Amino acid sequence: MTRRARPPVLVAALLAGSLALGGCAQVSESRLNPFNWFGGSEEGPATLAPRGGYVSSVIDNRALVGSVTELEISRSQGGALIVATGLAPTPGWWDAELVAESETPAEDGTLTYAFRVAEPGTPTPAAPPPARELTAATFLSNQSLEGVRRIVVLGQSNSRSIRR
Repeated sequence: MTRRARPPVLVAALLAGSLALGGCAQVSESRLNPFNWFGGSEEGPATLAPRGGYVSSVIDNRALVGSVTELEISRSQGGALIVATGLAPTPGWWDAELVAESETPAEDGTLTYAFRVAEPGTPTPAAPPPARELTAATFLSNQSLEGVRRIVVLGQSNSRSIRR
């Protein structure tokens, strides 16, 4: 058998490929090298928080409910549900919420909530108590309840508390 000669195109391609690989040392600092596309890493801040930090407290323009009339705690799976009922001065008050005064209980084991409500947009006439009644609730996990001996809910004219 006779050996066939390689076509000149194949020889030219192999030669070009070997020259290209040999030139990689010269191209290593070039933008053509994919390993140089992103550059090296740089040290950045340890957090994504703004330089001055976040605002420590949010301003809540809602008023305290007129008076707190009922306070109940119901055990549930994984914690407890705090339910408070209050009376607003007039009908139309809305956005009732129990807002924690602090994240952890005080030294005596007291956890305090403010019963906040938003004022109606338009004045409303006086009405009997059932028309002015508002209810708000919040859930506390078993972990949040550790060390809590008493829960207090604040209204404008009074407060109610319950002990564990």
